[in-house]
Amino acid sequence: MRLLIMGPPGAGKGTQASSIADHYGIVTISTGQLFRDNIQLGTPLGKQIEALIAAGNLVPDEVTNQMVFQRLASPDVKKRGGFLLDGYPRTLEQVEALDGELVRSRRKLQAVIALVADPSQLVERLLKRAEIEGRADDNADSIRHRIDVYHAETAPLLEVYRDRGLLVEVDAMGAVEDVRTRITDALDAKLGHPS
Repeated sequence: MRLLIMGPPGAGKGTQASSIADHYGIVTISTGQLFRDNIQLGTPLGKQIEALIAAGNLVPDEVTNQMVFQRLASPDVKKRGGFLLDGYPRTLEQVEALDGELVRSRRKLQAVIALVADPSQLVERLLKRAEIEGRADDNADSIRHRIDVYHAETAPLLEVYRDRGLLVEVDAMGAVEDVRTRITDALDAKLGHPS
């Protein structure tokens, strides 16, 4: 199974990604985790990423693409026969690059999970998390801004995947297990897999 998961900040992408990947026996590939792992291991890509971040720059698409494609080619992904990408792609250029990589590796994306939630509920959820985790920089305005940026940048990607018939929209609000069940039910219905 080859999947993407997308959703605004606070929608539970990371939590759901690992749960869904475990459910289907596939590998979760999180770009945030890949960045951290490469930096921690001191790989050439990690050093490049660390320097970019330290200088306050965004990591360019080419670097992110290279890192994701290396991970897609790793033995555990091949052995398990599938992946769930979390946090990638984020730009139309990354969509095109991923398309090319999948063609080169003779694989096709099967579905794109879009977690959907009311922005005001996400703000509430993230404010509670900020309080619990002691994140002073997470206030209502900064959270709303992050949600707005997500919608502005991601809407075109969702349309691309909707046009391809790959988009599976799921309500992200509620108990973690309830959301996971909604996702697996929707994927199973779309792909013809029993849970």
